[in-house]
Amino acid sequence: MTCTKNDCCVSTGDGVPKENSPFINNTDNDKGNNYDGTNMALFEEEMDSNPMVSSLLNKLANYTNLTQGAQEHEEADDDDGPKKKTVKSPQMGTFMGVYLPCLQNILGVILFLRLTWIVGTAGILESLAIVGLCCSCTMLTAISMSAIATNGVVPAGGSYYMISRSLGPEFGGAVGLCFYLGTTFAGSMYILGTIEILLTYIVPKAAIFVAEKKEDEVDALLNNMRVYGTCCLALMAIVVFVGVKYVNKLALVFLACVILSILAIYAGVIKTIFEPPDFPLCMLGNRTLQNHNFDKCLKTEVIDNLTVTTDLWSLFCDGPELNATCNEYFVSNNVTLVQGIPGLTSGAISANMWSEYGPLGMLVEDKKLLSLGGSDPAQDIYLPYVVNDITTFFTLLVGIYFPSVTGIMAGSNRSGDLRDAQKSIPIGTILAIVTTSVIYVTCVVLFGACIEGVLLRDKFGDSVKGNLVIGTLSWPSPWVIVIGSFFSCCGAGLQSLTGAPRLLQAIARDGIVPFLQVFGHGKANGEPTWALLLTAGICEIGILIASLDAVAPILSMFFLMCYLFVNLACAVQTLLRTPNWRPRFKYYHWALSFLGMSLCLALMFISSWYYAIVAMAIAGCIYKYIEYRGAEKEWGDGIRGLSLNAARYALIRLEEAPPHTKNWRPQLLVLLNLDSDQSVKHPRLLSFTTQLKAGKGLTIVGNVLEGTYLTKETEAKKAEQNIKAAMAAEKTKGFCHVVVSSNLRDGISHLIQSAGLGGMKHNSVLMAWPGTWRQSNDQQSWKSFIETVRETTAAHQALLVAKNVDSLPTNQDRLGEGTIDVWWVVHDGGMLMLLPFLLRQHKVWKKCKMRIFTVAQMDDNSIQMKKDLQMFLYHLRLNAEVEVVEMVRLSSEISSVAICSHIFLSKCCVLYFLVQMREMNLLYTIQSITDESRSSIRRKNQGAAQGTSFSRQSSPLEDTQEDEVADDNNPLSLIVRPTGPSSQSWLIGCGSSSETGPERVHMTWTKDKLFTERTRNRECNANVAMRDLFNMKPNQSNVRRMHTAVKLNEVVVNKSQGAHLVLLNMPGPPRNRGGDENYMEFLEVLLEGLNRVLLVRGGGREVITIYS
Repeated sequence: MTCTKNDCCVSTGDGVPKENSPFINNTDNDKGNNYDGTNMALFEEEMDSNPMVSSLLNKLANYTNLTQGAQEHEEADDDDGPKKKTVKSPQMGTFMGVYLPCLQNILGVILFLRLTWIVGTAGILESLAIVGLCCSCTMLTAISMSAIATNGVVPAGGSYYMISRSLGPEFGGAVGLCFYLGTTFAGSMYILGTIEILLTYIVPKAAIFVAEKKEDEVDALLNNMRVYGTCCLALMAIVVFVGVKYVNKLALVFLACVILSILAIYAGVIKTIFEPPDFPLCMLGNRTLQNHNFDKCLKTEVIDNLTVTTDLWSLFCDGPELNATCNEYFVSNNVTLVQGIPGLTSGAISANMWSEYGPLGMLVEDKKLLSLGGSDPAQDIYLPYVVNDITTFFTLLVGIYFPSVTGIMAGSNRSGDLRDAQKSIPIGTILAIVTTSVIYVTCVVLFGACIEGVLLRDKFGDSVKGNLVIGTLSWPSPWVIVIGSFFSCCGAGLQSLTGAPRLLQAIARDGIVPFLQVFGHGKANGEPTWALLLTAGICEIGILIASLDAVAPILSMFFLMCYLFVNLACAVQTLLRTPNWRPRFKYYHWALSFLGMSLCLALMFISSWYYAIVAMAIAGCIYKYIEYRGAEKEWGDGIRGLSLNAARYALIRLEEAPPHTKNWRPQLLVLLNLDSDQSVKHPRLLSFTTQLKAGKGLTIVGNVLEGTYLTKETEAKKAEQNIKAAMAAEKTKGFCHVVVSSNLRDGISHLIQSAGLGGMKHNSVLMAWPGTWRQSNDQQSWKSFIETVRETTAAHQALLVAKNVDSLPTNQDRLGEGTIDVWWVVHDGGMLMLLPFLLRQHKVWKKCKMRIFTVAQMDDNSIQMKKDLQMFLYHLRLNAEVEVVEMVRLSSEISSVAICSHIFLSKCCVLYFLVQMREMNLLYTIQSITDESRSSIRRKNQGAAQGTSFSRQSSPLEDTQEDEVADDNNPLSLIVRPTGPSSQSWLIGCGSSSETGPERVHMTWTKDKLFTERTRNRECNANVAMRDLFNMKPNQSNVRRMHTAVKLNEVVVNKSQGAHLVLLNMPGPPRNRGGDENYMEFLEVLLEGLNRVLLVRGGGREVITIYS
């Protein structure tokens, strides 16, 4: 890393640059600080990276936050030029900064347009239950929010910042977008409320669509709402685009309208005690009439002693004549006037105590009045009666009412403008909730006590000449409420269109949702132009719905989702007891947060279960998208702490007892090889790991670097990064562990011993076969391999060795029809049968079939073995083909190839011998080599010409032409055919003429002559290899092992050469380390001619069971 002059980094002595000061408000001026004074000389070497406390405290104490909202935009819009402005400290207190904004956002359209209808429909008791549920939910959420907001400095960003930094980017992004959608739909609701007030109560004649029939009134109203709502949205969006400062300057005006309206309601309630307002209701029988097209609540009236019909008559009869045909119910019942606002002391509270739910089109009736006869209800809805425009029930009313208690985040959203946010947010928010809760509770009771029930259930005030129902109660005039609610809805809509784009911009700038990054840009002054356009588009969707009652439950879902996660964040942080969780607000408890979370979830499904499912699905999709595609963020969130605690708990539980056989799965330690550039040599090994694990269980990818950690630190980090990149590319889920050790052997030993943690330790080691061990001049490669085999055996861990790793399939490959062949020679706990089953779970090996071969001796019953094996596989629930292969008894036939393989391929002199052979380009044919059982071999091989071709790298041995047998007391007979020009001198000896060399030399040596020749030609270097060769005696144990390798290899190649993968038992290394090289040769012969091979060595325990 290179530090430029603008960078704030220094060297810490280890070659790694470090931030100069990790504290808040670090500036470039700090770089030049000189720490004078000899009294701190003890710390002078650390002062570059660790500042003095005296200089640090001033910055921390004078920390100022960037203000949110319009302040910075107003400064950018000012005409004072581009001169630098002094950033002023926030000066807003609790009352102006939190209490009043929350009050303005909580009290709004639902209070003025729907609360009276909710009280009339649900009754006072159930309305109090609705208010209590919703207000309790917001109060518990406010307590949790206060704890989060007072746990350190909350930068401008409000609720989204709190949730994302408490629950992590996935939850933060999901809930932040839900909160954004809720705020956007809230703007739709406020705009629809504005248009409803305008067209219904202020200027009804401004309607574009006018219904000619009563049944078309609903459609006409919705179309008018769509047209005017779209125009209003466009106008508000232009205002927000031009400048937020105008919205903020009008905020106090809108708030004043809300407060004046509420005061007018309370004044009107008090006035009803002495002088109730005159708003009579015209009732036909017990049915409420729409009082739009008639002035007098009379059927007929007497004018100049003549009885004439009224306008009401013509609404129910064919004509104005007295003998006209009239509606049956109209004829049977009288019309009466009922006082719509009887007053506080009228006793109306008892009549309004209970609910009056009903279906769509149900007539609004007063049960206290007499009703005679009846008529067809299907036709009555087309008469001028007041009817239900929607089907009503308790849960619907909860969804419609809940938006009236939202807005509690208004104070936290202005955290950047507050003088002391940690003090103001809890006090202001909780006081605002208490105030509004008192207002709602008292309004419910007072509405039920002062207003007649049928008028309460008249949603649009049709029975009082189209007046706003709550306006009929206000004093001094209904217009106070109408105008106040109109401006209140306008202001709330503007605030939503102001806040929602900035919330989206904050999410986009965090970079956690890649496809939203375009919305992080805006105008030069920071205005989120693109986010505003998206917000207006989503808001238009709500306006096209056109019904306030249909939009309200939608935004209720999104706000409830947001509040739910605020409570969850507080509960998680409290239960985890993270060291950084130290809120100044002390009146919280995890049980309260959990109760608030449960209440939010219950309200979601109470309001609308299908909307709740949709909202949760949206949040879940956003969560998974951020998890899959989003940028990785580390914000010290509670979910990470929860994961750590859960992992700790699980590890402790796993430590209590070893896993049962039914739960056993390969927990792999993968030993990777890196090249000189610290790049992975064999990435296919990681692919094979992925296919074997399928994302399940533990995978640790390890590597060893030789050296010391101080000198190899940079290389170790680079190696770790490269391994992680390769793991990501091969979709290998697991952990990376790079160890720096003084030598390779110790490093691998450390990994085998210490990789993993507690109960999550590996039980299997996967590594690649050292294919170049012969060509390497360094013997440590194959010696380390054998020591690894020994250590895994000692540690009771399984070992998997893959040959020809680079030929293994990638994760993108799809193997066609083929087989996975298992050669089950010795029982290893069931590993050989479990591994193919696990491989076939992956799509790469899915089409492969499993074949199991087992080896039978001459004394075994092959047919019974096959039946037993098939039954065993049946109990194991494994589908595989079974075949038993018969092998001859090892002592009865020992091939000459096995003997010559042992002699020519043992000890270090063989390497020198092979080098000499290649240089002289000779072909050697071994006629016969002795065995201690001369007579048995002669009987076995009498009259038979034995020929076996043995290939080792590029030096083939020709078949023997004749057999001669000798024991230790008889001479060895060796026939050498020289084929190169230098071979004669090699055979004759040093200084001999190559011109007189024979074409065929037959040497018959006794043991004494052999020693004489060795002494005579000691100075002749060319004869060293031959002389050492003649000095050897074949080791019977090694000959038998080589014979097994040769014969088993022949059978495996014959049966499984075309298989996609061959699994073989891996024999153990010799106890005597002197035979290690022979062991490598045995394995090499065993694997000869096979492409993809996996040698498997069990860990000494059963890994598969027939029991459930």
